[in-house]
Amino acid sequence: ANLIEVGVKNLNDFEWIQQLRYYWEEELLIRVVNSEFKYGYEYLGNSGRLVITPLTDRCYLTLCGALHLKFGGAPAGPAGTGKTETTKDLAKALAYQCVVFNCSDQLDFMAMGKFFKGLASAGAWACFDEFNRI
Repeated sequence: ANLIEVGVKNLNDFEWIQQLRYYWEEELLIRVVNSEFKYGYEYLGNSGRLVITPLTDRCYLTLCGALHLKFGGAPAGPAGTGKTETTKDLAKALAYQCVVFNCSDQLDFMAMGKFFKGLASAGAWACFDEFNRI
């Protein structure tokens, strides 16, 4: 929605604070609603961005709220609805690396341990596709 059309006049109007906003305060910060994140400085190339719909907006708000509380997120829904792409696009907006991992029944705890060690050392996000196969 256009911020002028909806009549945003205050910094605390929800239509304004629900936007991903970038601030420079000694370091680059990203704010959305009551969540605040440090910019990740992960260069992810000059690729296209996802089309923002009311559903992707809602996913961004929910995932950012969960991350602010030090939780993770698990978008659920039918196949082909953009769960992985939405998660990757949010990671790109925050400048974090997002590794997509296609799960299979061949996966064992040793492989998962190595994967998590790599994620922790890189500070990257993980997106587990087909997690129900494990």
